[in-house]
Amino acid sequence: MADGEHHKIARFVAQGRGMMSSSPKSVTTQWVRASARALIAGYVDSYALLKFGVYASFMTGNTTSAGLFAGQHKWQRAGHSLLPIPCFLLGIMLGTLLTRSGEGRDYGLARVSALVAAMLGVATAAAYFAWQGWLGVVILSIAMGLMNTSIVRVGAQAVSLGFMTGDLNSMAQHLALGIERAPVPEAQGSWDTHWWRAVLLAGLWATFLCGAVLGTVLALRFAFWTLLPAAGMLLILSLAEHGSGSDSASDR
Repeated sequence: MADGEHHKIARFVAQGRGMMSSSPKSVTTQWVRASARALIAGYVDSYALLKFGVYASFMTGNTTSAGLFAGQHKWQRAGHSLLPIPCFLLGIMLGTLLTRSGEGRDYGLARVSALVAAMLGVATAAAYFAWQGWLGVVILSIAMGLMNTSIVRVGAQAVSLGFMTGDLNSMAQHLALGIERAPVPEAQGSWDTHWWRAVLLAGLWATFLCGAVLGTVLALRFAFWTLLPAAGMLLILSLAEHGSGSDSASDR
């Protein structure tokens, strides 16, 4: 076999290994990106609950509230609680299309981050000019649906940026499997253990909680301008991810 063919086979094998596993450094980068977004999701969720009485990313809570009000024949409030759900679904559909198209996933992340930042800016304008409250609910719910599609896995671990019940459920399962010393599915290396994944998920929950606390504190002090720090953070993420996409493209 010619040397050129040997090199092609070696490169193909190396690429295959890279696709099947992630290094600790790359997974840490993914976790930082996911944590930043979990913080923003908690931040926006607390703002929406405080200002509009609904959740922007926690559809289980909105469903429960709608059922509670419907059971009391408070139809207007039940409808208000249901309003975020179709908007959130629309955001997920749009985000899925954006992250799957283009020159790479980093470009998709950059587009989603920039779009969500713009929508938070529009929501700030809606608060400042006292637009109808339902418009704010629509804007924030679509924005959080969009962001919920931006990162769905860290390494081989499925994660959710706004649905903390799912992350806590997975964390508890990893703790139990860690005690049993069960094998880790799709392990990325010897470092990728059930304990490591449990800590990863606990970190996402903690950042979401911190975001909710921060969003409440700032909403009580700055009112109209509360969403601008979250929008600015997303713009920074967008620029960083666009740069990562450019680097990846130049490597190819």
